[in-house]
Amino acid sequence: MSVLTAIFIGVLMGIVFGFVLEKSRVFEPGMIVGQMQMRNFIMLKVFLTAVVTGLIIIGIMHGFFGGKLYPKSLLYGANIFGGLILGAGITLAGACPGTVFAQIGAGYKDSWLILIGGLAGALTFSYLEPTLKPILLSGGPGKLTLDTLLGVPFWMLAFGFAIALIALLFAMEKWRPWRNDMGQNCDGVK
Repeated sequence: MSVLTAIFIGVLMGIVFGFVLEKSRVFEPGMIVGQMQMRNFIMLKVFLTAVVTGLIIIGIMHGFFGGKLYPKSLLYGANIFGGLILGAGITLAGACPGTVFAQIGAGYKDSWLILIGGLAGALTFSYLEPTLKPILLSGGPGKLTLDTLLGVPFWMLAFGFAIALIALLFAMEKWRPWRNDMGQNCDGVK
């Protein structure tokens, strides 16, 4: 694949993701905080749908077109502490690294401060990384993937998980319909 093709595909995927993000209102601070407080589940449904899409696409590319996988090492400290810090920051700010740009585009004035805070956090981490490296980058089994652990081809696992997540999404929608979380007139249709 040429660089130009990769850029085109990336831009196209970004446009689709941005469109879905805006239409689902997942970028709104109230929606993000509501998900973290387990009051609404629109954000979880949208992100699980993205995971299903990714599983299917990567499963097809890997299983049928020879696409390579480059898994990262499993590091307990980095995953647990990083996840907790990121989750706390998302909850307090009402934004995540991907949604802050949608919030800026929608005119949320405080989103500029969130962006600056995120950049300051990344800069601070880069200075503290040598000190934190022994704590965060230890205590893991290294590169561990479910397909190698179970001895099953990746594409089969990807499709299996995609089907399971689709069933979960249908169950979640039956339990908590999106109209209840977003409001009955959210799309302008009565």
